[in-house]
Amino acid sequence: MPNIQSAKKRVKVSEKKNLRNRMVKSAMRTSEKKFVAALSADPTTANVQLTATTSAIDKAASKGIIHKNAANRKKARLAKQLSKAAAV
Repeated sequence: MPNIQSAKKRVKVSEKKNLRNRMVKSAMRTSEKKFVAALSADPTTANVQLTATTSAIDKAASKGIIHKNAANRKKARLAKQLSKAAAV
């Protein structure tokens, strides 16, 4: 445990930020799992879930939790899965 006051504050602040970041990242991952579940259940209604998942990914990227290129890659892969499932 730090002794200096500013170091104590940094520990508190970093814990809060870490919690917020984990919440956003967890929500993003949960949304991805819901999309995959919707895709396997009914590809036609998975389009609505894709919109929600894309939003969650964009939110994580805008907050700097994931890199913007990683976000674009995730969205492209999800859209590719949807188009592949719709074609079948």
